[in-house]
Amino acid sequence: MRVYQAHYALRVELIRLLKDKGVSEDQLFADLSRRGISPLPPADGLRPIDEGLVALEAAVELSGDPCLMIRLGQRLGLASYGSFGFALMSCANVRDSIRLLLRYGQVVFRPIWEVQEHEGGLLLRPEITIGTAKQKQLLSELIFSNFVMLGRELHGNSVARADDVELHLSFSRPSYWARYKQAFDIPVAFECEHNQLFLPARILDLPVKTANRAEHILFQQQCEEILRGLQAVGKTTAAVRHVLIQSAGDFLDITQVARRLNLSERTMRRRLVAESVSFSSIVDEIKDLLAREYLAKTELKIAEIGDLLGYAEPSSFRRAFVRWNGMTPIDYRQQHMTENIPQGAYA
Repeated sequence: MRVYQAHYALRVELIRLLKDKGVSEDQLFADLSRRGISPLPPADGLRPIDEGLVALEAAVELSGDPCLMIRLGQRLGLASYGSFGFALMSCANVRDSIRLLLRYGQVVFRPIWEVQEHEGGLLLRPEITIGTAKQKQLLSELIFSNFVMLGRELHGNSVARADDVELHLSFSRPSYWARYKQAFDIPVAFECEHNQLFLPARILDLPVKTANRAEHILFQQQCEEILRGLQAVGKTTAAVRHVLIQSAGDFLDITQVARRLNLSERTMRRRLVAESVSFSSIVDEIKDLLAREYLAKTELKIAEIGDLLGYAEPSSFRRAFVRWNGMTPIDYRQQHMTENIPQGAYA
């Protein structure tokens, strides 16, 4: 999975939109060069935010379409966000989606979102602190059109059609403001103090159509791995952990993992030894992590959890869990079963 898959998808869709407007990729790159920006992406595929803002502005000017960012936001679906998108799809409701956004949004989003409680609901506010007034407007249009698009994929039209969902924008009403009605289908107010989306309390427990708690834990762990940057462990150990997390539910063996990493099994073993770890210990670490998550955060039966982790017999899973944690799965569940998070808690 691309760590910055969303940025790659944005670039691809932007080029397609420009092509529809008769603007070639070479024309965009030439314009960016004139503005002092290299047309070649950085090694990690992620441009500094200020360069990205200039690129968005250049695209709008070249296309002659002031609504280009609204159209671009509507092109980026959940699949564009890799594991983060799948994690969103497996959330239980709007409230869980927002928690996920706060915790892992920085994996794929810039700027970062902040949330404030307001009149029993929530204000979702992107932190846009740099760029010209025009660039901030374009980025806001892109962000919110995409946010509404993702909401429709997750919840159908229930969120977008709610009369008490509101979009607040800090800039003046543009000449093409009628396009906002088509794109958002919610009340839009201009010249507000902040760019933000208001969600009333009754919306927060709206279910996600594709909710799946077991899958949610797997995708959440993938996001966690990316968020941590895997800086606490060696390079090969980090790579192995990431592959195993991605394959959880159908755990790969050492040969398969080495193949995924384009290494020979011997080379991978040697590198792991150099990092003072073994393949089996990494497998145990990942299985233990997932086992504790399943026990604490789902109502899956012990046998079902063992089966998800590759144990044919519940007794085998029980022995492994006792070895990892010094207690049985049942005892762990009784001690660590999480209560429902209070509705106002988003920290």
